Amino acid sequence: MSHYHLYAIGNALVDTEYEVSDALLAAMGVSKRHMTLIDNVQRTELLSHVQGLHARRTGGGSAGNTVVALAQLGGKAFYSCRVADDELGDFYARDLQSNGVATNLTHTAAPEGQTGSCMVLVTPDAERSMCTFLGATSQLDRQALHPQDIAKSKIYYMEGYLAASPTGLEAAVEGRQLAIQHGVQTALTLSDVSMINFCRAGLEAMIGDGLDYLFANEEEAQTWCGSTELADIIPRLQKMARTVCLTLGPRGSLVISGDHMVNVPAVPVKALDTNGAGDMFAGAFLYGVTHGMDQARSAALANRAAAEVVGQHGNRLTAERLQAILREFAH
Repeated sequence: MSHYHLYAIGNALVDTEYEVSDALLAAMGVSKRHMTLIDNVQRTELLSHVQGLHARRTGGGSAGNTVVALAQLGGKAFYSCRVADDELGDFYARDLQSNGVATNLTHTAAPEGQTGSCMVLVTPDAERSMCTFLGATSQLDRQALHPQDIAKSKIYYMEGYLAASPTGLEAAVEGRQLAIQHGVQTALTLSDVSMINFCRAGLEAMIGDGLDYLFANEEEAQTWCGSTELADIIPRLQKMARTVCLTLGPRGSLVISGDHMVNVPAVPVKALDTNGAGDMFAGAFLYGVTHGMDQARSAALANRAAAEVVGQHGNRLTAERLQAILREFAH
């Protein structure tokens, strides 16, 4: 019997979100819509540009958002990650626990240093641009894995951002091998175009000889396949995973499983902030497939939850909001 519906490994990042103009984004020299890795000096410089602006602080990290979403919906989740012994690290660990996510952080003493953080810059067109200081999470390694908990999970989920970290990538791949040995399904999110452009070999190592689930948005799929034509993209993605979830923004999502493909319409929403939408989609979809929903219904739940995230500022929903959405699907 599975102990966890989802076991994930990823970066522990505390998000600080700012609403900025396109002019300010340009003045900061930040690449729009994408994730850029920064060091502490760059972080200090960027923070000087947003002094005085209202900031929202939340737990973040791509896979972290996904496990929290699944747990808020009522699933059981475990998250392997790494923080430092500082105020942000305490904040992150408490945030996971308050959302009912089990974690290696309760079993290990945090090292000295700085917990990873992400500046999320949201422009008036709702696009999010991210500047990530990895801090302690850059040293995420195999010690964060709980092999016995991987073995007792339904799905093992990897965050593509780990392709940028040699030790994080090694841990993710080792966890994947453990999952396969124990008959646990495997899943990956491609995470960001920058990972495909600069860390493709790492992503290929996570994919290995194929996954059970692959999550990608349209731009990531186009970049991976070197084509903007769905007719070229879909066969390429089908070779990577048994089930592919391709999110298409306001055009909904495609779920491709073997020879079967279903287009699940989007829920109309006035977009305010796209931060966390893909993470929410993955969490809600994986909740659905581990709780008896078929893939089309799981994707419909995921579209609905992601639309709710896009229609507000911030990368997560409250458990109450997600439970209310789930009740709609129960009828």
